[in-house]
Amino acid sequence: MSETEKGENVRAVGRALEILAAFTPQDFELSAAELLKRVDLSRPTLYRLIYTLQEHGFLASVGEPQRFRLGPAVGKLAHVWTASIDLATIAEPMLRRLWQETNESVSLYVPRGELRTCVAELASPQALSFKRGVGYTEKIVRGATGRAILAFLELTAQELRKYVQGSGVSMKELEAELAQTRKRGYATSRSELIEGAVAVAVPFFDRTGRVAGSIGVYAPEVRLGATRQQQIARLLLDESVKLSEALGFGGSAA
Repeated sequence: MSETEKGENVRAVGRALEILAAFTPQDFELSAAELLKRVDLSRPTLYRLIYTLQEHGFLASVGEPQRFRLGPAVGKLAHVWTASIDLATIAEPMLRRLWQETNESVSLYVPRGELRTCVAELASPQALSFKRGVGYTEKIVRGATGRAILAFLELTAQELRKYVQGSGVSMKELEAELAQTRKRGYATSRSELIEGAVAVAVPFFDRTGRVAGSIGVYAPEVRLGATRQQQIARLLLDESVKLSEALGFGGSAA
């Protein structure tokens, strides 16, 4: 194969990928005319690539007039990608940056029904510090890292009441705090699970837009006043966006 032919093949692959990337959760079916508005291709080239993608199962045609949607081959790749995800490994760069910028303990939590579990943690190098450890599990209604998740689970009042049962948490106070967490995007706690400890936490989301867990920063109250909490919250929000994108989420949780 000549260098020219190799170059043409590479360009064709790139153009085919542009076609696949034109589909979104909102625009999961597109006509050829709509695709032409999203990709810089001539009509003959577009149809030639659509036909090839259909042949290999990456596109499927539906309806009359004809529209296209992603095919089963894309679903197979998505399944393989999802199965290969190691959350702690994907989140490591985000956690490392937070750890370096805050000099405090940083942890990653995932929901487990009415509980949440720590799956990764970087302990603060400072002498006075707090840490939980990988595997630590607590009720999701207690603590900032739990409520950062809980605020975005879209539970009914009845379901939330079940989560609260036996926790010693006031339903009324919890509902108010979850509303505030949704409004500002992060949760906080002070001397709730550890005396003298302050935590700030934010949620992150998976490719379907569901809350997948939270990232939290822990520190002694003497180092985490109101101003510092807001600074850390901004850092957390930036890194949670990066983690959500790495998990395939491309929208807004608001």
